[in-house]
Amino acid sequence: MQRTSSRLARGFTLIEVMVVIVILGMLAALVVPKVMSRPDEARVVAAKQDISAIMQALKLYKLDNRRYPSAEQGLQALVTKPAAAPVPDNWKSYLDKLPLDPWGKPYQYIMPGLKGEVDVMSFGADGISGGEGFDADVGSWNL
Repeated sequence: MQRTSSRLARGFTLIEVMVVIVILGMLAALVVPKVMSRPDEARVVAAKQDISAIMQALKLYKLDNRRYPSAEQGLQALVTKPAAAPVPDNWKSYLDKLPLDPWGKPYQYIMPGLKGEVDVMSFGADGISGGEGFDADVGSWNL
């Protein structure tokens, strides 16, 4: 009976525990940096999808009203009928609401566009024009 009780009382040695901790630390050092950049990549993808949906709504607006909303009317013209000239003849609701970009800021609308007839863009993670990596602008010209 004494032999079985000594087997039950035996646990992991300090060295075994330390080896497991070192292995877990090495795995974390390899995996965590790859996982941490995923939210930023997902925000860029979400911004591109939002901009694509806004561009589709703008194309429908132009199809119905023969022109894009003016710079003064902005993207709000897709949600509520503009009162400022040129007032659209055949206006419909094109979006339920204007989304914010994934960084919590409004999308920018440029009419006439710098890179197309109209441009829709987000300033990226830093919220200012230009930048590189995740701070770079995401626009309708690079979908």
